[in-house]
Amino acid sequence: MAYHDGPTIKDRQPTLQTQSDVPFYALAALAGVATAWADIVVNDLLLTALLVLSACIALGLVRPRRPWRWVVAVGVFIPLTEFAAYTVGAVKLTHAQIYGSFLTSLPGIAGAYGGSFMRGVVNNLRQGK
Repeated sequence: MAYHDGPTIKDRQPTLQTQSDVPFYALAALAGVATAWADIVVNDLLLTALLVLSACIALGLVRPRRPWRWVVAVGVFIPLTEFAAYTVGAVKLTHAQIYGSFLTSLPGIAGAYGGSFMRGVVNNLRQGK
């Protein structure tokens, strides 16, 4: 007889939190693609940084647990989208745009953690702490 201590891995069901995060990952991917498109069309790094910041703030507010994932989820699609636009020949990117697409994750860090912190403050104020 084998010792059995609780459910096995195949018996475990994904938690509600894990299941409900999938639409937010899709929203983060959409925000990353839209930000890259705006960066290609407008070619303004400050606008790109503002779009990444606002997307990460919103995602950090909605899902404050592990805010680093929103930086990665938004930030990875910016260089990928710009590379895809370059590959199909839609645009000729400059070196500054290529390097800047990787640097857009920096304001995203501040946004995601700031949104997560704001959510914690709002929760504490609602509870009267």
